[in-house]
Amino acid sequence: MHYLDVMGLLAYFILLGYIGYRSVKKVNSSADFAVAGNKITWPILFATLAASFLGGGASMGRAGQAFDHGYAFMFAASAFPIATVLTGIFIAPKLKRYIGAHTVGDIMEQQFGRYARLITGIFSLIFCIGILGAQALAVGTVFNAIIGIDITTGILIGMGVVLLYSTIGGMWAVIQTDVVQFLMLAIFMPITLLIGINEVGGAEQLIARLPDSHFSIMGDYGPGMFLSLFIAFLLGETLVPPYTQRALAAPDSRNAKIGYTISGVFGFLFYFVSSTIGLIALILYPDISPDLAMPELIRTALPLGITGLVLASLLAVVMSTADSYLNSASVIFVKDIYQGFINPDVGEKNKLWIERLVNLLIGIGAVVFALYATSIIDALLISYSLWAPTILIPFVLGVLLDLKCSKSAIGAIIAGALVTIVWKWGPWDLSGMTGLSALVAGVSANLLTFTVIYHTFKNSRATSLVTKNS
Repeated sequence: MHYLDVMGLLAYFILLGYIGYRSVKKVNSSADFAVAGNKITWPILFATLAASFLGGGASMGRAGQAFDHGYAFMFAASAFPIATVLTGIFIAPKLKRYIGAHTVGDIMEQQFGRYARLITGIFSLIFCIGILGAQALAVGTVFNAIIGIDITTGILIGMGVVLLYSTIGGMWAVIQTDVVQFLMLAIFMPITLLIGINEVGGAEQLIARLPDSHFSIMGDYGPGMFLSLFIAFLLGETLVPPYTQRALAAPDSRNAKIGYTISGVFGFLFYFVSSTIGLIALILYPDISPDLAMPELIRTALPLGITGLVLASLLAVVMSTADSYLNSASVIFVKDIYQGFINPDVGEKNKLWIERLVNLLIGIGAVVFALYATSIIDALLISYSLWAPTILIPFVLGVLLDLKCSKSAIGAIIAGALVTIVWKWGPWDLSGMTGLSALVAGVSANLLTFTVIYHTFKNSRATSLVTKNS
């Protein structure tokens, strides 16, 4: 890479470090570390949310899947921005009625009792580390493809920077860097697309040189596979801890609603951009690995001096998701597990330092996960199976309908987890036998169990215990 490109990349890293340094002065309490003092208005909320969910999967992962399957994967994955818009309209405003809440576990305890909080904290923590590992793998892939260093070294460099600013600056640093990263991806990803279209001879040539199947809604997916993917993206990342945390950081329900909804609308546009970049790479570099589609286009097609900035924007896309999940995981551990069940009387100052220490430890765990993941999308889909079949259904039902039955929530979480584990890792090929993915089977078991137990115990003393325990 030319020295001008290296300088652009170094400037980006220096900026992130400076933001982290400046943010230290704003972090005086656990609330500052977790939800930035509840001062995030909707324009900032929109930028930080968009930057958070448009990570390695939405950029390199979408480009790689479009490389293999055309726009079909984009159509399936569009379920996520659909879910985000619906969440923004119907659920995000209701989250602000939980005064002082920082985590999903805070809300689950108010609806379903303290043991629901503990189970939520454990599953949320595992889920966040899994997604964080996928982003760490994406960081290493970018460094490997464009600079030529091995993936492990790339993971260590990129995650080292994320650990630095997120540990010292907490949510204040995460949100400020997310805004910078959002602006970079909003500028440089479309530039990469336009340059790529020019490289293949224009939009007409792009269409003419691709197989017709790459423009169909389902491509070479069968109906069952397409539906499974659609449901995975519809439910797999909906209201996950970092995104819920963003809504809780808003000052009121109006800001939460507008910021959340607009970020979902933006997702449709970004998915189209990243998928089209994958199709351009298929024409220009048909023999590369799919996950390298976007980095390869950046490395070879962009003019001198622009490559470093676009590389920085690609890293920005990935790192903005990584820092969100890292911050969320540390807050979850301290609030839902440590303070909730180990040391309820921990002081505010000690809690802040514990959050910072846990931030470092979880980052190391995510790096280990990344070294064993086979691909970015595989890592995401594995992690999705830990969220939707366990926490999502009770959480949504509790917030939307104000249901309160601890037995139904805990039973649903356990049933969803067990069915998912058996379906995905059991000795039988249940997906092949039934045509249902592990995620769909787990979500179905979760919803059924919640419904049956709730209607069995809703009028009993068990329901009222939640109010007393909360």
